[in-house]
Amino acid sequence: MVFQYNFPTTIRFGVGAINELPAYLQQKGLQKPLIVTDPTVATLPFFKAIVDDLQKKNISVAVFSDIHKNPVKSDVYKGCEQWDDTGRDSIIGIGGGAAIDVARAIALRVNHREDLFKYDDLVGGDVYVTNDVPPFITVPTTAGTGSEVGRSAIIADDVTHQKKILFSPKLMASIVFADPMLTMELPPFITAATGMDALTHNMEAFLAKNPHPLCDGIALEGMSLIKDAIVEATNQPTIESRSKMLMASMMGAIAFQKGLGVVHSLAHPLSSLLDTHHGLANAVNIPYGMQFNIEGFEDKFRRIARTLELKEETGEAVVQYLFDLNSKIGIPHRLKDIGVQPEHLDTLADLAYADFAHPNNPKPVSRDHFRALYETAL
Repeated sequence: MVFQYNFPTTIRFGVGAINELPAYLQQKGLQKPLIVTDPTVATLPFFKAIVDDLQKKNISVAVFSDIHKNPVKSDVYKGCEQWDDTGRDSIIGIGGGAAIDVARAIALRVNHREDLFKYDDLVGGDVYVTNDVPPFITVPTTAGTGSEVGRSAIIADDVTHQKKILFSPKLMASIVFADPMLTMELPPFITAATGMDALTHNMEAFLAKNPHPLCDGIALEGMSLIKDAIVEATNQPTIESRSKMLMASMMGAIAFQKGLGVVHSLAHPLSSLLDTHHGLANAVNIPYGMQFNIEGFEDKFRRIARTLELKEETGEAVVQYLFDLNSKIGIPHRLKDIGVQPEHLDTLADLAYADFAHPNNPKPVSRDHFRALYETAL
């Protein structure tokens, strides 16, 4: 059964939701979509079935999949060149966070042709997003970033590797087709890493210092769904567990409009410097980041522990839960196990301190704090 949620945009959710895509395009008079996806998804049977279904309805499809797993500006420029060369009328992002972020950034660039990073929200660039964007549709195939319901894209500089945020309310998808069947074939590692990304979003959003009771409630429910589903979704996936994870990932993305924190600032440099999968970077770092945050925020950790149904309602119990959860889903506990070397730590600490996420952390994080956290996690 397919349900409809109208928050924060129209979401068609449930098994079979993807089958509604051709009719939606026809209803809107859209005949020439540019589908943006990643190189792996582009080869999978379900993706080919989506394209075939569209073509059978006389919808002309162009596919752009030349993107990095941690997207960079040149990916966006190449995708926009394909838009120009093939005369498209809409953009469909199909995939995980990388594909949907690139799709969203292409949608921005179509009618905003100055340097992409002029529109960086961290320097007030959102004020320059003044023109309309083409019709934009998202189809998630992972349960992690929740980018399908977002209004921003994270794109890195090709040279400096520093991540930029492209943001505008104009960049929200007009509709999301969230079909848990599209996530059923995800391998265990991707399920685990993206699932821990979703958990990090919900947990950091709940702890973020900006007051936002609506996001707090969403984040707590997102944590509850993940607690119930992530182990099963990783090791013995069912439609129910995949559905819970897909919903929880969207909830995390809605909640983190409140802000993120220290864990994301620890994770982002691993992706930009060492090309570490973003979800994996969050998964390894989250126990250490949460340990750092406990002091002074014991009441919030008590609520997290209660949501996770832990016997002891303490921050320390939450941290132990995170280590145990990583073990159950095959995530290592140490940064050295994902390629980090001692000689990386100073550069990582510099990048983490320059990152955009930690100013919303409930307590301040210095460059020395980041260096010590990396060393502890190594």
